[in-house]
Amino acid sequence: MQQKTIQELFNFQGKTAVITGAAMGIGFGIAKRFVEAGAKVVLSDINEKIGQAKAKALGKNCVFIKADVSLEKEVADLVDFTLKEFGKVDILVNNAGIFPAKPVLEMESELWDKIQAVNLKGVFLCSKIVGKAMVKQGGGVIINIASIDALHPSQVGLAAYDASKHGVWGFTKNFALEVAEKNIRVNAIAPGGILTEGVENMTGGTLKADDPQSETIKQFTAKIPMKRFGRPDEIATCCLFLASDAAKYMTGSMIVVDGGYLLA
Repeated sequence: MQQKTIQELFNFQGKTAVITGAAMGIGFGIAKRFVEAGAKVVLSDINEKIGQAKAKALGKNCVFIKADVSLEKEVADLVDFTLKEFGKVDILVNNAGIFPAKPVLEMESELWDKIQAVNLKGVFLCSKIVGKAMVKQGGGVIINIASIDALHPSQVGLAAYDASKHGVWGFTKNFALEVAEKNIRVNAIAPGGILTEGVENMTGGTLKADDPQSETIKQFTAKIPMKRFGRPDEIATCCLFLASDAAKYMTGSMIVVDGGYLLA
């Protein structure tokens, strides 16, 4: 078989990508790169106002639909919308996630359930419904955004989040095994500390990219060999690789993007 050129490997013309949790942060960073690479992109999020604005900013190849990934009907509606609009789903990026911090001994069952519903059940629902569409069309790629917390805890208070991300990693491997013969590749990315709006909100806005004196930044980056936070685009470019034919022999794998945090 003739080798593809670099340009051909990363050409997403004619491809359709669905990205959940795409109104901000990592999800929006991923959406921007897929649009740049030529794909049609469906942004999905619960924040309709911001999502609509972001989709409009990305141009005619990008549309938005509101969906709560923890609700099966809304996921089904998202997939139906995509199939009617573009005829297929070539790439699914399960990015939607929440990370409220609260110690187990102080946590209400409702908060635990909410975190599992969004972070883990959402991955299951989207993968199942999109997966069925991919089987009918002859294949596709699913990328799950996990976390370094799927491999090692980063801080006290994230036990529910960590449990959900361990689940995402386990699900990724088993689902990859299930659909490999159906020409569907399933992989994961484990981001470390990424400077997103969600991270800033969680810390009361103390994390600022242009504030090297921030005590929070100094404390966190001290643990990172590369001495800085990652950017959403550094997850996005990894996502492009996994979705491309450059990674066509990869399934059931996880790529860690953490500036070396797990080495420390």
